[in-house]
Amino acid sequence: MRARRVGALAAGALVALASALAAHDLFIKLDTYFLAPGAAVRVPVLNGTFTKSENAIERRRIADLSLVTPAGRSALDTRAVSAQGDTTMLALRLGGTGTYVVGLSTRPSEISLSGKQFSEYLAEEAIRDVLVARTQAGISADSAHERYAKHVKAVFQVGSARTGGFATPLGYPAEIVPVDNPYTLGPGGVLRVRGLVDGQPLAGLSVLAGGRTRRGARIRAQELRTDADGVAKVRLTTRGRWYVKFVRMTPAAGGRGQYESHWATLTFEVR
Repeated sequence: MRARRVGALAAGALVALASALAAHDLFIKLDTYFLAPGAAVRVPVLNGTFTKSENAIERRRIADLSLVTPAGRSALDTRAVSAQGDTTMLALRLGGTGTYVVGLSTRPSEISLSGKQFSEYLAEEAIRDVLVARTQAGISADSAHERYAKHVKAVFQVGSARTGGFATPLGYPAEIVPVDNPYTLGPGGVLRVRGLVDGQPLAGLSVLAGGRTRRGARIRAQELRTDADGVAKVRLTTRGRWYVKFVRMTPAAGGRGQYESHWATLTFEVR
C-alpha cells in the first residue's frame, strides 16, 4: 500500500510539473479576428498553449491592458477581465472600422525547475543561447530559478478599412510589432515582424511561428532569426489563426542558475 501511495504521489508530481512547463505561453486568441464595427466581444486569453488554457490570470497580475483603435491607444480598466473556468476573458466594445491591437502585460512571477526540466524547456522554446551557455559552463544538471513576465498582443480587423494602428509599439519590456498589416496579406504572403526588447530592435533573436487551421490542424512551426534590424519574416503558408512568439532570457542577479525572462506573443488570422 505504501509503495502504491509513493507511486501515486510521484505520478501526481510529474503531472503537476508537465502542467507548469506547458503553462508558460500566454496568447490572446480571438474566436475570429474579423469583427463588426460597434460589436461587444469577449476575447479569450489562453494561459498554457495555443489550444488550451491551464489557468486564468488574476487581475492583480496585470500591469497593462491596452486597446489601439483608429482613434489611437487607450488604457482599459482591468474590470474588463474575468475568469471563465481556466480561461481569462476580456470584454471589449469596438468602435469604427479599422485594424485594431489589444495588448496585455503581466507583472513578474517565479518558477523553479530541475536541471533536466530546465534544459528541456529551453530546447522546446528555442532559447538556445542560454542552453549553450549552461552546457559550456558545465551547469546543465543544476536546478534553475526563473523570474518571468508575459507581454501579449493580438491584431484584428474591424470592418473592411485597413488602418495603421497594427504597427503601434505598446512599450512592453518584450514585444512583437508587425511591420506589415497582416490583413493586407493572404496565404503565400510573408509577414515581417520586429522583435523589441526594452523598446529596441534585437538582432539574432530566435522567433517561433505557427498556429492552427480553422479545422484544428496544426500549422507547421517555423523557427526564425531576426536580422540586423530586429525583423523576422514569417511565411503565411495557409489560412488559420497564427501566433508569433519569442522569449528573451538573461542571467539575473543572485547567483548561478538565476534567470529573468520576458515572453512576447502576437496573434492574428489569415483567411
